Order: sequence, then C-alpha cells, then structure tokens
Amino acid sequence: MEIDYSHIKVIGFDADDTLWVNETYFRDAEVAFGKLLSKYETLNKIDQELFKMEIKNLPLYGYGVKGFVLSMIEMALELSNNKVSNQVINDILAIGKDMINKPVELLEGVEEVLKKLSQNYRLILATKGDLLDQERKLEKSGLLDYFHHIEVLSDKKEENYSKLLNHLDIKPSEFLMVGNSLKSDVLPLINIKAHAIHVPFHTTWLHEEVHEDETNGVEYKTVGSLLDILPLLN
Repeated sequence: MEIDYSHIKVIGFDADDTLWVNETYFRDAEVAFGKLLSKYETLNKIDQELFKMEIKNLPLYGYGVKGFVLSMIEMALELSNNKVSNQVINDILAIGKDMINKPVELLEGVEEVLKKLSQNYRLILATKGDLLDQERKLEKSGLLDYFHHIEVLSDKKEENYSKLLNHLDIKPSEFLMVGNSLKSDVLPLINIKAHAIHVPFHTTWLHEEVHEDETNGVEYKTVGSLLDILPLLN
C-alpha cells in the first residue's frame, strides 16, 4: 500500500514506547504487586482486578504512574478487606517511586530519526500521562531540542487531536503522527483526515488494544522500527 506523504509539514511523535521504554516497567510493577497481595488472591485474579480498577479510575486520575499507584493501593485495600498492612502500602509506594526514577531508555534509532527529520519538518511531541512525569522523562531523554512544541494530553481521542492541530494552526492533511498505539496514535488521526504511522512495541497495555475489525480498510503504514520511517519521508 503506497501512501503519499509529500504534503506532510509537521510530524508528531508519541513518547512512551515510541521514543523510550515505558510499558515494560508497568508490567514489572504488576508482577511485584501480585506478589505483595498473593496471600489474598491468585496472581491472575489480582492482575485482572487491578486492570479493572485502573480503568474505573482513569476519569479521576488520568494516565501515568501516580494514578497507577493509587489504583494499586485501592485494590490492595479491597482484596484484603481493608486488612492490608502498612508495610504493604509502603511497598506499593516504593514500587511507584522506583518506576518514576527509572532511567530513560531510548529505543533503537530514536535520536538519529529525530535529528534527520527535524531538518525538513516541524516536530512536535504529543503524549498522554502525568505532566510532571512526562516532563521529567523528556528532560532525561536529551531529546527536548528536537521538538518545536510539547503537548501532554489528558487523552488521545479525535477531539484532543483536532483541538491541538487547531491551536497550532496545522492542517490535518499536512500532519503525520508516529506512535506505537493503534488506538491512541493511529485511528483517531485517520478519522480526522490526518496521517499516521504505526511503530509497534513488543508490549501493549490491554486498554490500548483494538479489534481487527476496527482497522479494516484504514489506510496507515506499519513499520518495524522508527528507522524504517526515514525512507518514507526523505
């Protein structure tokens, strides 16, 4: 499938699991949480119930580590019938702090791609999550200077992208989004007549998964790594 990118002037990049590792740390945290609560329920059940709690709390806490930690604490209280020890609560808080303090591990080819594309395109970062945490990761990444604009969105739906493009005076036909999530970085852009390239990450949060029928007939490109987008745009 050939897609014409010749009209693209602005390229948006997702951050977590597109530029740097993120979801892996959440999976590790879920395993650690399961072990802490293993006396109350099976690991599989704990994992399922924690996911439900996260989804329930998204409208309140949004995306990111802090909301995840609050959901773990609430889940621990619920599973233990409010009998969980102070030590377990402290251990949950420690899991969250460890996640926040993780070094930023750039994915393959990230800086090379940003450096080359910034010579011909205006680059923006469009991500969701906790503002302070995303600012901290961006600062640690050393990538800040490649972006003309940074936007931390409360969500990545069609209306969020439309508002962003209107604010920055960008025509959808001249905008390309690059990201690892079909649900957040691809489908909403196609629906507002922009472009998108999917760069899958090996681990995907269940909330970001889409059914095959949602992508049938949708025109977008999937590449193996960020480096693979260079021949499409240069």
